[in-house]
Amino acid sequence: MQADQGQTAESASRELLTFTLGSEEYGIDILKVQEIRGYESVTTIAHAPEFIKGVINLRGIIVPIVDMRIKFKLGNVGYDQTTVVIVLNIGSRVVGMVVDGVSDVIALKPEQIKPAPEFGASLDTKYLLGLGTIDERMIILVDIERLMTSRDMELIEAAETAG
Repeated sequence: MQADQGQTAESASRELLTFTLGSEEYGIDILKVQEIRGYESVTTIAHAPEFIKGVINLRGIIVPIVDMRIKFKLGNVGYDQTTVVIVLNIGSRVVGMVVDGVSDVIALKPEQIKPAPEFGASLDTKYLLGLGTIDERMIILVDIERLMTSRDMELIEAAETAG
């Protein structure tokens, strides 16, 4: 009987916020998103990794800003009016991530989600939940909590305390 209960929970749709980085479309759990803001200048932090653009003061909370294009090694694209910051609630911290643009909110059923392919050592797939498909669209599903709490992101905390 427990397997049936698990299947019922699994058959529920997963709501995702989709965003673009370069020519690819990504999706993250909508429940992790606090707000979406236009890109604004940040206060840089000395000795922070390249992908940490700096911090902003968001209503009294110091929020580190991560440029996902640099994090995913997609090149440093210029900032324009479509560039946005997705403010995330990850565990007990608030983090902002810079993306090229936000697409929409979608709901994916389990049958629309395929496992992430193995790329060998050239690409780290441990932060991918899989690939979602809607009509002709292919959406890369990112485990944003795992990514933002990973070892290399611990540098965010080091940068915050050093500043």
